Amino acid sequence: MTGVRVIEISSFVAVPLAGMTLAQLGAEVIRIDPIGGAADYRRWPLTADGESIYWAGLNKGKRSVAIDMRRPEGQSLVTRLVADCGILITNIVGKQWNSYDSLRRLRQDLIHLEVSGRADGSTGVDYTVNAGTGFPLVTGPPDQDGPINHVLPSWDVSCGLYAALSVLAALRRRDATGKGSNIQLSLDDVALATASNLGFLTEVMINGVQRPRVGNAIYGQYGENFSSNDGAIFMVVTLTQRHFHDLVALTGTAKAVAAVAENLGADFGDEGQRYEHRAVLTGLFAPWFRRHSAAEIASGLARGSVLWERYQSFAEVVEGPRVTDNPLFAPLIQPRIGTYLAPGLPMSFDGRHVRPRAAPAIGQDTADVLAEKLGLSRRDIAALVESGAVAQ
Repeated sequence: MTGVRVIEISSFVAVPLAGMTLAQLGAEVIRIDPIGGAADYRRWPLTADGESIYWAGLNKGKRSVAIDMRRPEGQSLVTRLVADCGILITNIVGKQWNSYDSLRRLRQDLIHLEVSGRADGSTGVDYTVNAGTGFPLVTGPPDQDGPINHVLPSWDVSCGLYAALSVLAALRRRDATGKGSNIQLSLDDVALATASNLGFLTEVMINGVQRPRVGNAIYGQYGENFSSNDGAIFMVVTLTQRHFHDLVALTGTAKAVAAVAENLGADFGDEGQRYEHRAVLTGLFAPWFRRHSAAEIASGLARGSVLWERYQSFAEVVEGPRVTDNPLFAPLIQPRIGTYLAPGLPMSFDGRHVRPRAAPAIGQDTADVLAEKLGLSRRDIAALVESGAVAQ
């Protein structure tokens, strides 16, 4: 994406993730923040010095300009930058001065992407959108009475990736036709589309049934967690008949499984029947896991086709080879945060991952961007700084 320039006005997750993804793909992404930083600039987790690890993680590789967007002169600077770059991604909605209709007067082929909470313009964040999708009411153990939220802000993440994809599609359209795009994307629509695409909503429409809570089991398949004799917990999944056969062989339960199938009149070659009789199957497999150590279980599972992983804490993950020996990660010197292993793009191009670049400090590129994009002199920029319209 060399030569592509993007203005980002945002906070929190979805749009910053979209901007970072575009930056990692090679675009020049200029994040414009209010002087002192937006609402997410001090978001947890923080370092001991109060610097946001979160903010640094989602703004790698961008340039930073700090402008007082409440002032007419600040708004004028932003609109001129958008006209120069030709792409704006934002979740700061409801402002006439940076709306598509206003900015399009300055650049006819403008690509303008606006992320909102809900398609009707009302507010919403990942955690409130999630509450209205149905997922918290099917998450958790079967005897759970109230909702359980997922700690992963999945709709923010999905929305951010959809946003980046939308910009790429709009760029392709502009290259082919010369036309810009007015793109509206809401967290709620991302959540609803995903719930429908995965069958959660369609199941109710077609079958008239509500998805049950099944704990750590996998709906429609056989998957369960098992504990070792030294306290480790493993997630084990059998998506195919071969997977199931190898699990039966590993646990030495072939005769018992066959007897149960005959007694129940079940065909365990069918994934649905494996799911329906998951409790009795788990009862047959669990003793083998309880008799063995984590190392023995891992060794046995690794010899077959069964899908599995040991549950790990974040601390265990960062110390393991999936991070330390993974070319996705590279040492990053992040000012104000420290040096740590940071990811580039998850996909590799021609066998190589894009290397991570540090996140900027708020306003560190203000002077350079205003000089490069708008042709302002150092004297002009100094006057703007003196007036409080911009900050370096």
